[in-house]
Amino acid sequence: MDPEEERIALFLDFENLAIGARDHLRGTKFDLRPVLDALAERGRVIARKAYADWSYFDEDRRRLTRHQVELVEIPQKMGASRKNAADLKLTVDALEMAFEREFVTTFVIGTGDSDFTPLVHKLRELNKRVIGVGIEGSTSAMLPPACDEFLFYEALEGVDVASARRRRGRGSGGERAKAERPEEPTDGEELTEDQVPTDRSVEQVEALIAQTVAGLERSSAGAVLASSVKRALLRKDPTFSEADYGFRAFGELLRHLADRNVVEISQGTAKGDPEVSLPAHGGETDAFALLRKVVSDLQAGGATVLLSGLKNQVRKSRPGFSEKKYGYGGFLQFCKAAETQGFVTLEWDAEAEDYLLTASA
Repeated sequence: MDPEEERIALFLDFENLAIGARDHLRGTKFDLRPVLDALAERGRVIARKAYADWSYFDEDRRRLTRHQVELVEIPQKMGASRKNAADLKLTVDALEMAFEREFVTTFVIGTGDSDFTPLVHKLRELNKRVIGVGIEGSTSAMLPPACDEFLFYEALEGVDVASARRRRGRGSGGERAKAERPEEPTDGEELTEDQVPTDRSVEQVEALIAQTVAGLERSSAGAVLASSVKRALLRKDPTFSEADYGFRAFGELLRHLADRNVVEISQGTAKGDPEVSLPAHGGETDAFALLRKVVSDLQAGGATVLLSGLKNQVRKSRPGFSEKKYGYGGFLQFCKAAETQGFVTLEWDAEAEDYLLTASA
């Protein structure tokens, strides 16, 4: 094992996360996949534990099992005693691991409950790095400052809260928007929560590697090496192989992507392990201009341009379009980046429960 690689233990106060997502993200189901992908860019997850009374989370239990999470049963009790039982069990298990497994370098505590703040302090006293994961609306203000890093679930790549709202259905505003354009289908290039894609295409691996490099650039203090990218890809999908895409070696795949301006590669400090980065603009300026043109054309036709279904319209102009080719985890994130660059503006429409886009001059 790489001695410099972070070894991560994940502990989930699952009831807190599931209820937080339901109450503060308009019914969104908590999905562990975006959390695991974010952690894969930070190190190797060697332990996964989740705590709850699983009789209340039957569907979630099956999904977590497929993610190789150990489910720790906290039997139903009344009131605060039930909550304290889960908190105490998680705390005891985390401290036991900290003392008995010195090779664990990082603890990830998934919760928004301030009751875990003393645990975070103690783990840091034991020279462990602590990363928190929580729902922003249900996370105590005391918890994030105590951690070395805190990840808000709704900000993770792969979490599209707007899409989750659309799937739930809406009132009159939503029905109006639905009548104006067809439902946006699931993006075939995205990994599903329970399985890896079977369509092994070069376009697919372009998106996957661009997204992974973008995540490593954000979480790493130094240069991103090709070996780090390969390890992150294997942590996201242990079955990943460049041979599935028609390449004999990972370096050959990276050179192919560099020729297509998906990534840039340069000589690293170690021979045979080049540095990998996204191009300065990654072709995104052209993509932003395409988005502005599509929005402008829809406006000229008298349409109200909502985020829902807009990706379909972009794909009509450019088949095969994917924001992931430019390092973005979701279409909303891509549109917000376009807004930052001055191509479009986004405004929340409370009636339609969706973002309204207008093309910039």
